[in-house]
Amino acid sequence: MSTTTAVAPLTVDDADVLVAAARSAAEAAGVTVSVTVLDAGGHLLAFRRDDRAVLISGETSTRKAYTALQLNAPTADLVDAVQPGGLFHTLPTALDRPLLFIAGGVPVHRDGRLIGAIGVGGGAPEQDHGFATAAVQALA
Repeated sequence: MSTTTAVAPLTVDDADVLVAAARSAAEAAGVTVSVTVLDAGGHLLAFRRDDRAVLISGETSTRKAYTALQLNAPTADLVDAVQPGGLFHTLPTALDRPLLFIAGGVPVHRDGRLIGAIGVGGGAPEQDHGFATAAVQALA
């Protein structure tokens, strides 16, 4: 007989913490960003775009979160995989929703299991990755 331990899902309250932490980190750096949080099923739990953010940053943050969720890895770690000859070179065209391999998407885990993802867009890719990582650390 096998026993499965339940893992609490990512909640709206968790998503609010992630958004607030990412925005706080971005504001401290003087950057205006959009933040998207998805649950484990890829459903939108939270989205925040500051009025001063570039409109495309919202789509960017969503695609970064989706990519991190689908591949269960920070998007910053996947950039080389999509280059010609890389592991995921043809993957973006194989899925219904295009992936985005630019730093700023980070999966969210609880008790070692994937429960969602956060995407941040609007700053330089390295900055977005730092903001998303800071948010995930704030949730822990």
